[in-house]
Amino acid sequence: MIDRDHELSVKRQAELLGISRGTVYYHPEPIPGAELALMRRIDELHLEHPFAGSRMLRDLLRLQGVEVGRRHVGTLMRRMGIQALYRKPNTSKKHPSHPVFPYALRGLAIERANQVWALDITYIPMARGWVYLVAVLDWASRRVLAHLVSITMDADFCVQALREAAARWGAPEIVNTDQGSQFSSAEFVAEVQRIGARQSMDGKGCSRDNVFVERLWRSVKYEDAYLKAYDSVSAARHSLATYMAFYNARRPHQSLDGRTPDMVYFNALAPIQAAA
Repeated sequence: MIDRDHELSVKRQAELLGISRGTVYYHPEPIPGAELALMRRIDELHLEHPFAGSRMLRDLLRLQGVEVGRRHVGTLMRRMGIQALYRKPNTSKKHPSHPVFPYALRGLAIERANQVWALDITYIPMARGWVYLVAVLDWASRRVLAHLVSITMDADFCVQALREAAARWGAPEIVNTDQGSQFSSAEFVAEVQRIGARQSMDGKGCSRDNVFVERLWRSVKYEDAYLKAYDSVSAARHSLATYMAFYNARRPHQSLDGRTPDMVYFNALAPIQAAA
């Protein structure tokens, strides 16, 4: 973008491109190992105590001998895309120009495959750096219908995951998410409408609704991510794909009476297909 050998000065090139001249000379520094270790520990504590905000996490870390300030913990939580999971006043802060859809699951008996899908994003630590993981989960069976790994927490990979799930398994009746900007973006809203589903949103910071996705994240991290410390994005993608296949087909779930998500999902589909 910037040609240092061009007859125009670097300053003038930056002005024409509409970027700060300081960014031309900026060289990104790798995240220190100590910072990555702290982020992983915060992630572990968040899984154990999802109600803990930055103050409580700071105090929990200090009890373990880690001296860190509340503001620094808060900064890392934002970078990781996590927050305390409890309802509090004015927490449902959406993107100011994005729509919020009403919650559609109150009082609804969710008993069928493809009745309700839930989507969520989580932070996945690696040996050096991190990635973000989005999953599409069938609510009734807990089956992961699609997942994608991204180095950025934007709307594109959420749209792709939903599109992939719908292409392979058909459209659900309802798609439930939080009010994050990824799920309220024009691209995601349009994709939900394109597949013919109804969009539902729970309150930001509410742990009641996507609890099954939160359980999936706990399993993914303790049974794969934390054990393997992926050394590259490609390694993370490969290992997570292998784990998701295991999770669906071979991992029994106590909440499913010892059955696997595949067993529940495909058994639930059979009567529907027979009726059709």
